[in-house]
Amino acid sequence: MGVIKTTIGDYLLKRIKELGIDTIFGVPGDFNMKFLDLIEDDPDLVWGNNANELNAAYAADGYARVKGAGCVVTTFGVGELSATNGIAGSYSEMVPVIHIVGTPKTSSQASGAILHHTLGNGDFNVFMNMFASITAAHVHLTSTEAARQIDTVINESMRRRRPGYIGIPIDIIGDEIEVEDNPLSYAVPKNPADVQAAAIKAIMDLIHQAKNPIVIADACVQRNHLEKELHAFLQTSGFPSFVAPMGKGTIDPVTPGFRGCFSGAVSLPQILEEVKQADLVLQFGAVLTDFNTGGFTGVLDRGNVVSLHTFATYVQYSNYEGVGMKELVPLLTAQFPATARRSVQTYEQKWGPRAIRPPAQPGTGMIQDYFWEVANKYMAANAIIVVETGTVEFASINFDGPPGASFISQVMWGSIGFSLPAALGAAIADRSRRVYLLVGDGSFQLTAQEVSVMLHHGVTPVILLFNNDGYVIEKMIHGPTRKYNDFQMWNYAKSFDYFGADLPVNQSRAVAPFKIGVHERVTTRADFDKAMAQTNQQPDCIHFLELIFPRDDVPQEVLLQTATSENK
Repeated sequence: MGVIKTTIGDYLLKRIKELGIDTIFGVPGDFNMKFLDLIEDDPDLVWGNNANELNAAYAADGYARVKGAGCVVTTFGVGELSATNGIAGSYSEMVPVIHIVGTPKTSSQASGAILHHTLGNGDFNVFMNMFASITAAHVHLTSTEAARQIDTVINESMRRRRPGYIGIPIDIIGDEIEVEDNPLSYAVPKNPADVQAAAIKAIMDLIHQAKNPIVIADACVQRNHLEKELHAFLQTSGFPSFVAPMGKGTIDPVTPGFRGCFSGAVSLPQILEEVKQADLVLQFGAVLTDFNTGGFTGVLDRGNVVSLHTFATYVQYSNYEGVGMKELVPLLTAQFPATARRSVQTYEQKWGPRAIRPPAQPGTGMIQDYFWEVANKYMAANAIIVVETGTVEFASINFDGPPGASFISQVMWGSIGFSLPAALGAAIADRSRRVYLLVGDGSFQLTAQEVSVMLHHGVTPVILLFNNDGYVIEKMIHGPTRKYNDFQMWNYAKSFDYFGADLPVNQSRAVAPFKIGVHERVTTRADFDKAMAQTNQQPDCIHFLELIFPRDDVPQEVLLQTATSENK
């Protein structure tokens, strides 16, 4: 496509924009500000302006789960290490976030100068090396190899669905380079034809023999953006379907044959029995972590399982390496003639309607069972529901959300505080969809500053804060009366006031104008219904509902999950 002249900094941003990224999260620092100049001067990019680097990394993760990729910029040493937890979470959860780090100039690095933000030992690779185990690829750019190095890290990050690390010395950002004007190339290699053919035959043989096959969808369907392909398979096969906790949202709950969420012993009894009675389970993108399987009680016998993954397929006890599901799933769908479709109605005649959680006990005070029973009807279709680690996450297992909803959570990494910045990132990534943030009071205190950044960007999430006065999930695991599971109470519903919603200077600096909607404490069911109805009447506003629950209000799902904890 020809050769173009550019600078290293501009080339890096060109590649970032090719990923569909239009907002870059981060915090300024003296080693990255020349690069931030390029971001601010680029009409196609918006600066995230986060409160700290950890929050910025979380926001980039939430953004990436909606957009497909995210980007965070930090400064050398102190800034990048603050983002480490967020980047590790993205690695654990298979989310491609490009972490760009502004580093000292090359002459200082070459001489081993004892600079600020260093360990004082002249080692300028020490922090990059810390990221080696939590990134798909990492590099400190050099002037002569920068273009190739940038492409290598980004391609590997996207191919493996993991973060990438790019350190850029402050003095080479403006260096001119000549590069081939070619697009990024991170497509996964094609499956080996002969191995794939063998896998298809083995799978279809089992399907033809099975009397009660089912599908369980999990996280890697979403990570590989295979929701449409999975839907086509379900429509064509007619198989009943379930999701794992990490797979919530990959199957629309209105899909014919959808039966609910399977998480081993944490599942509703009927769902657990339905999965037990299956003689063939097709797992799509399974992630067999403890919190995703009811403390491993949902790990199934391989003799009844076909498991499709990003880079391999497992059919009972046989492994088909290199046969990834992105190419395989449409080929499996094509194997079904119209006459082979299973009857959803026949399955439902056997099992009856799908299981749902029991209704809340009668009363007027707000309790969690009431929230999970009625919240669905107040949420907008195609919503993005961001669920915090802990009580809220476990309690949401049997919560469908509205039609077309997507879910964002951190079931595997489980870092409390993730959800608030992730909701910011998700809301920026797609302003056409309503974001609902479900966050506990303890988790909120870790990353509360991003409410300020939500105002700055003019996004319109509905923040639903579960105030049960303490770390409830920790109390269930250990130390129910220990003081370390309590913390200082805040006036959460006044967060907008504290973060300057009424200051004219903030409105003038905002990326988009912000409007304040409901922001109040909710103690009764009637007040909750009224407040949620009002959020629907004000879709262009940001809302904050502080939901007051009794200290001992623990949903059944949480009791079941904590009973399986490794630390009980």
